[in-house]
Amino acid sequence: MNALQIRRNFSRNTLFRMVLLASAIAALIVWKIDSVNDIYFRNQLTPTGLIINSAIITLFFLGVLRMIFIFSLYHREERALQRFSDNLDEGIAPMTNVATKSIIARRFHVMEALHKSNTPINHNALASTLVASESTRNSFPKFINNILILTGVFGTIVSLAIALVGASDLLGSAVNVGGMGQVIHGMSTALSTTITAIVCYFCFGYFYMKLTDVQTNLISGVEQVTARFLLPRFQVQTDSVLYEFTGVVRSLQQLIGQMADTQSMFEEVERRIIDSLETYQARVTTLADDMHEIKDVLKRGFRLPEEP
Repeated sequence: MNALQIRRNFSRNTLFRMVLLASAIAALIVWKIDSVNDIYFRNQLTPTGLIINSAIITLFFLGVLRMIFIFSLYHREERALQRFSDNLDEGIAPMTNVATKSIIARRFHVMEALHKSNTPINHNALASTLVASESTRNSFPKFINNILILTGVFGTIVSLAIALVGASDLLGSAVNVGGMGQVIHGMSTALSTTITAIVCYFCFGYFYMKLTDVQTNLISGVEQVTARFLLPRFQVQTDSVLYEFTGVVRSLQQLIGQMADTQSMFEEVERRIIDSLETYQARVTTLADDMHEIKDVLKRGFRLPEEP
């Protein structure tokens, strides 16, 4: 029975949710295409809004691509871990059909090498090293997650600056219609950049949280396998030695009992052999007497002379 308590296919399910959310957003954009054009493309006096929104979306997609890569990697790691655990439960070679570069394979080889070199195994150190190593994978997504909302703030500030310039021109000349247009453009740009940053931050933040959950789930599974299977296999501790010694003593007791039974059986066999030998000796004596009697009868019957 497999007692590995992790969420199977967690990475794959998260990727599936990502596809569903992307499809929903694409459908919403197609449905509200006119509103999207009004907010992002129509009546834009400067390319400021387009540039800032493009930068936000570019950062968003770069972070999403990185997370997709990590999710795919962790999906392979989850399968390798499950295969490794199944092999141990089934009593076959642990590395059967397990990727040699997977996390659990590296953990197995490290503990095996430590065991062969008679080096004490520190489970806490191995766990801390694994957590630190896997945390580096999230550096770029974490950076994107931290700056996405700031890009929206930056876009809002730039847009308000444009609006203030337009308001200044409007106040400087009562007939300057362009100043009013620039004010409206600045407010529209602030709205569009804010919406883009909030939507991207919401979606990215959700999947970044799922990424940390997937990572925690995988590391938890690795440590479960280590504690349940690998430490008893490779680590020699006082308690385990005493337990094994107790088992040896019990085995010796059973062996002594079996030896006593065997000795009793040998004694019975010896007694029977002695009885058989005595019976055989008696029969041989009887046979000798019979042969002597037959010899006498033959001598008398054939009137043979007696031996001197």
